[in-house]
Amino acid sequence: MKIAREGYPFAAAGLLLAAAGWTAAYLRVGGLAAEIAAGSVSGLAVFVLWFFRDPEPEIPSDEGLVVAPGQGKILLIEDVEEDTFMAGPARKITIFLSVFDVHVQRAPVSGTVAYKVYKPGAYAVAWLEKASNDNEQSSLGITTPNGPVLVRQIAGLIARRIITDPSEGDTVERGRRFGLIRFGSRVDLFLPRDWEVICSVGDRVRVGSSILARQSSRAA
Repeated sequence: MKIAREGYPFAAAGLLLAAAGWTAAYLRVGGLAAEIAAGSVSGLAVFVLWFFRDPEPEIPSDEGLVVAPGQGKILLIEDVEEDTFMAGPARKITIFLSVFDVHVQRAPVSGTVAYKVYKPGAYAVAWLEKASNDNEQSSLGITTPNGPVLVRQIAGLIARRIITDPSEGDTVERGRRFGLIRFGSRVDLFLPRDWEVICSVGDRVRVGSSILARQSSRAA
């Protein structure tokens, strides 16, 4: 199982503590309490490894398809005004990532990064709509031949770190990793309104693989 590099320090710390606990239990230092502690830390270390898993997506071959930038459950699909990058009407798709979901984010489309802004904020539970405006977040705007796309990584109740790898001017490829949010969180995706949305509220989606929409060609 591939592990995201951001998880290495957490996994190493957990495995070292587990090894120390089992060594103490083997040497009969601390008695039953040492065994319970060793078992608990071992379970935590396994959970950390599993949480930072980074599976390779099955990217669809059709370049016109928009893939899920995050893994989880679609909470909301609505028409909004997005003024920071889209400069007007957009369609927003909100994906909630529970603590049990993959937390690596992948580019929904291929294009050039034209906008990157980090905003500190609160840590409300991620499924609340106010989290879109109030919580810590990082926004990445991507230009494509068929219109702009905005992806917003939003921290949740216990998340305290958002990682967004690309810089303005970088090229991103659809389905390729661009960031990670630690622990419970959400991802908002903003698309042009003339693109066809082919997902529904309540769907569970896989990052980089599940199809959310189809681009509308704007070729002259």
